[in-house]
Amino acid sequence: MQSRALTIMQLLPALEAGGAERSALEIARALVAEGHRSIVVSGGGRFVDRLVAEGSEHVTLPIGRKSLASLAQVPKLRALFRSERPDIVHARSRMPAWLGWFALRGLSARARFVTTAHGLNSPGRYSAIMTRGDRVICVSNTVRDYLLRNYPRTDPGKLVVIPRGVDPEDFPYGYQPDGSWREWFFAEFAQLAGAPLLTLPGRGTRLKGHADAIELVADLKARGIDTRLLLLGARQAGREAYVAELEQVASSRGVADRIVISAQRDDARDIYAISALVLQLSNKPEAFGRTVVEALSLCRPVLGYDHGGVGELLADLYPAGRVPPGDRERLAERAAELLRLAPAIAPLTRYRLVDMQDATLALYRGIVQR
Repeated sequence: MQSRALTIMQLLPALEAGGAERSALEIARALVAEGHRSIVVSGGGRFVDRLVAEGSEHVTLPIGRKSLASLAQVPKLRALFRSERPDIVHARSRMPAWLGWFALRGLSARARFVTTAHGLNSPGRYSAIMTRGDRVICVSNTVRDYLLRNYPRTDPGKLVVIPRGVDPEDFPYGYQPDGSWREWFFAEFAQLAGAPLLTLPGRGTRLKGHADAIELVADLKARGIDTRLLLLGARQAGREAYVAELEQVASSRGVADRIVISAQRDDARDIYAISALVLQLSNKPEAFGRTVVEALSLCRPVLGYDHGGVGELLADLYPAGRVPPGDRERLAERAAELLRLAPAIAPLTRYRLVDMQDATLALYRGIVQR
């Protein structure tokens, strides 16, 4: 017997860029494919057109601003809940979660409340709202442990680990870009040609460990190993001083001619595919580490610090890529080993997009049935 169609309403600050936003679109698409009604409430953004084109509905409300003035949205949300009668309200960020939680109070036909903890937010009363869901989705065991450690009154039974996933069709095993792309890429970045390419993807913030990657190139050079480094996505508007600082580090270490700092690009898949190593050197633990799974899905080795979600993924999928955080000597040793002979990488059977979608929809159905 087929279960009835559900109405699921997801709450986000906006539909611009980020892991929570991408996951919301992926779940919305899966809901529509199974015949459910998918509604997303956000402040708008560049992904709205895509969301609607894929069969979901969008309601524009400014529910993401961290201000007491945002409480004015509670009556509007409550009216929306009354008119649309969602089975589940799913909040993916703290301010939308607070507003949704307040709006649900006092409703006679109350939807079930679900939250997803996408990150390791600073602990405190404001962040505690993410533990108040009837079910709390954690994107990794790292996140689950973090919530239990910082909010010890949380019932462990309502925490459900559902890792984010990648689509193997977007990152096909063994994929390589064609010769015309390679010619075009190395014409743009000629200094990256002629040696194994190391790629560190990440926005222009010190937390991503860009300086450690530069030091790695210098340490490998000192060992007689020639490499090139692309800091993919580090060049951002407003981060000019930070980029200049990285360029100074590269110059002082004598590797400026081996390094490119680029803006974010649409051909990340192609860049990962031609990389000898994809680096994940964040100096603070991350909640997940999607680029680790993307690179491994392409059959490319990953070298990263063994903490947080990145360490968790590497321990499960590619133990040879783990290095103690901040250990420069071990980082260079392991990089040299992987450049010489990287262990084989099997096709992904976990951390796939369909796994995340199936587990989330099963959670929705289970909550409603109970």
